[in-house]
Amino acid sequence: MRILKNLVAVSAVAAVASALAMAPALADPVNGHLKPVTPLPYDIVGVGSDTTQNMLDQLSVDYNAAHKTHNATHPYIYSWDATPPSDPTITTPTLIKPKAGCSSKTVRPDGSSAGITDLTTTQKIKYKGKTYPCFDFSRSSRPRKATDPGKTSIVFVTLARDAVTYATSAVTNAPANLTAKQLTEIYSCTVQATGGHPANNWADLGGKSGTIDPILPQSGSGTLSFFLGAIGVTTPGSCVNATTPEENEGTAPVFSTDSANLIFPFSAGAYIADKYHSPACKKKPGAGQNDFGCNQTGKLILRSINGEAPTSGTGSKTVIDSKFPPTFKRFLYDVVPYAAGTANHIPANLAGFFSKTGWFCSSARGSVIRDYGFLTTPLCGFTS
Repeated sequence: MRILKNLVAVSAVAAVASALAMAPALADPVNGHLKPVTPLPYDIVGVGSDTTQNMLDQLSVDYNAAHKTHNATHPYIYSWDATPPSDPTITTPTLIKPKAGCSSKTVRPDGSSAGITDLTTTQKIKYKGKTYPCFDFSRSSRPRKATDPGKTSIVFVTLARDAVTYATSAVTNAPANLTAKQLTEIYSCTVQATGGHPANNWADLGGKSGTIDPILPQSGSGTLSFFLGAIGVTTPGSCVNATTPEENEGTAPVFSTDSANLIFPFSAGAYIADKYHSPACKKKPGAGQNDFGCNQTGKLILRSINGEAPTSGTGSKTVIDSKFPPTFKRFLYDVVPYAAGTANHIPANLAGFFSKTGWFCSSARGSVIRDYGFLTTPLCGFTS
């Protein structure tokens, strides 16, 4: 998590609400008293996508708070962030100890792809005669890729919906709207020079004169994979900025330079959560603000694609626009090991969390999903 305030007490844990009202925590994961905790071997531990980490933090902490029994039969669930909560912009490898008994020199998986890889290659630990994995699931903001393990190895479980658009600085040479074709040209570096301008200039796309500065997130990012797929770019062109900040991080240093010309893909849901439901970073959340996350949007503003805005509404009522181009809408997933003989092939010990009748898909969790900027879906719990 990045920032955590007092938990919103559910009825089952109302008696401990006063104990949870304390200063923000900068550690992950935490227990019900907001203290750093090392998950036990039998606990359910996830890693992966930056896009969904704050939502998973909230869903997980709410589950643990609502269930008093904690043992091998009734495990708790925890979620490690993609980056250290003390510095969400960092993209260099850091180390974590996923569970008791796991190596303390485990590299923290940064992004959807890294999480999926580690899920399938995770180390095993023995505890009281049983074997447990160090990672039980991976958050993913992209669908299955051809290079992923097959459907009898891992299962993508649908959780929510999101959209991806492009962002620019508030003061920019870029137009407020681009077509999908123009985005393809930008990231393949094939914007044609016209009117005396050099190639790859905003003026040739309806903006002001300025050399386009395309930026992409870190290589393991699910948003990166999804966005390039949506615009049909397999290999970005040579004009793409070599700096690769963490996805959905508008405060990264690269956004302070050449700001009038930059362009960067951004999750609409993550933007909504940060901008309209979260406190300023290093500040305590106020009433009605999210428990997890802080405003990392910086000076970036979401822009339209094919004439449609990515969001509708204002302030805390802002939501993903239903009319946004379908090509740029996506499902969000939790990836789990394949299990033969269970409903939708979700492992029995994970069904209570991820299946269509599990905690995360219950109607009561819809408000959490919406508070973190995303959309609920009737396909929650279905697998692919």
